[in-house]
Amino acid sequence: MRILLLVLVCVGLLGCSANDNYADLRQFVQEVERNAKGRIPPPPEFQPYEFFTYSAAGLRAPFEIPIEIEAQVQERPRSDVKPDLDRPREILEDFRIESLVMVGTIAMSDGDLWALIRDPENDIHRVHVGNYMGKNNGKVLNIAATQIDMMEIVPDGQGGWLERPRTIMLNGFEP
Repeated sequence: MRILLLVLVCVGLLGCSANDNYADLRQFVQEVERNAKGRIPPPPEFQPYEFFTYSAAGLRAPFEIPIEIEAQVQERPRSDVKPDLDRPREILEDFRIESLVMVGTIAMSDGDLWALIRDPENDIHRVHVGNYMGKNNGKVLNIAATQIDMMEIVPDGQGGWLERPRTIMLNGFEP
């Protein structure tokens, strides 16, 4: 019985291999191999990377309004304005004034108005009149519902200092 089963299986396998259903496929592959011409072009040669050193880091940012300090210095005599370097620095003096955003105000029960400032790290700080903000010793002079008025002390380019008024508008508010 086993021998008969083995013979039937072998005959079945021979029957499957005798039918050549893939003759046309083999013929097509042989024809393509015979007619294969051409070569794959070599990859392009890349130019070596040229390093670029950015040397304008110390210049005024292109989107800041230029201030002509020299004209102001020539028009007025030398003043005694200078920053108070002995006072303790405040948290918001670590950031550029352009990166600070006024996001709102808080009115206290005693009538004082505090401004809410968002720094570049997305932290919110309360600011009151007399606080300092920005890298140029900016002192807060007045807080209104839509703006903060302050005075910065900047170098005049001749070894002295100038006062420069600055306003920070409420985010999204246009006068």
